[in-house]
Amino acid sequence: MNTKIARVAFTSIVLALPTFHAATAQEKTLRAVSAFPTGSTFQLPFKEFIDEVNAAGDGSLAITYVGGPEAIPSLEVANAVSTGVIDIALVPTSFYTAELPGAAMIKLATTTMPEQRQNGCFELLDTLHQDGMNTKYLGRTGDYVQFHLYLNKKIEEPDLSGLNLRVAATYQALFGELGANMVNTPPGDVYSALERGTVDGYGWPSLGIFDLGWDAHTKYRVDPGFYIVDLNFLVNADTWSALSDEQKALLESKMIDIESVEQGNAEIVEKELARQAEAGIETIEFQGDAGKVWETTAREAAIKEIAEADPEAVETLRGCLIPNE
Repeated sequence: MNTKIARVAFTSIVLALPTFHAATAQEKTLRAVSAFPTGSTFQLPFKEFIDEVNAAGDGSLAITYVGGPEAIPSLEVANAVSTGVIDIALVPTSFYTAELPGAAMIKLATTTMPEQRQNGCFELLDTLHQDGMNTKYLGRTGDYVQFHLYLNKKIEEPDLSGLNLRVAATYQALFGELGANMVNTPPGDVYSALERGTVDGYGWPSLGIFDLGWDAHTKYRVDPGFYIVDLNFLVNADTWSALSDEQKALLESKMIDIESVEQGNAEIVEKELARQAEAGIETIEFQGDAGKVWETTAREAAIKEIAEADPEAVETLRGCLIPNE
């Protein structure tokens, strides 16, 4: 038996959740899971979305939040929503690059989610997800939040040779291109890896290191940031098809409401970076030629990696995601 299918089957038994189709035609209850811990920075917009839907559902549509990684391991969430074990999920593309490598183009976006809804990119991303992973691409949060390299050792230029860095799919091509020794470890093991000196640093967004306690073992943050955080709201395609037009419209409108306030993330990031400085985390800022090397390598390494797996997605999405490159 395929191991992913086996894991999902086991998970569905453990959760013992009622099936979506058990609800009546008028009343639908969707089961939701987050790839991030409940109450963490990146889970909060998902919680707000669920609360808003439940408040406006008026008995015809409700979302039951099952939990975070304690319910379904983070790296299995995308497969769970794809196969219908759950109905709706919050999950970044880095957790499903194996299933849908072309979706990784989202991280390169210089256009915001509202702009992507206007320029046709949203429809392209929705088609990509529906055709490739049996999921409806409902929308995304994470605009204005970039990734950074965090270190315990100071570097003077964008050369990562000799550094042992914890990587994820999002930025492993960048770190590898610049010579890092890459260490694969789940987020839950990063704290101990830093504490033991197994890794010299890690990639992570500008938000969230205090949630995980990593600030205690972090001395430097490298600027400028790179890529954007993509926190995708995915709905099982069969679940979506079974909804009424009114129920679909409710989910879509609440998703757009969440996206419309994303510009506030810029202020949140500014406060978080100030908090990092207060905690003693120094900034290493690449400027001039070094900054160009850093940013160009980030973009080109990612595009090269994605193109090797899905050249059509690169060609299709490049113009609407990064129109001014």
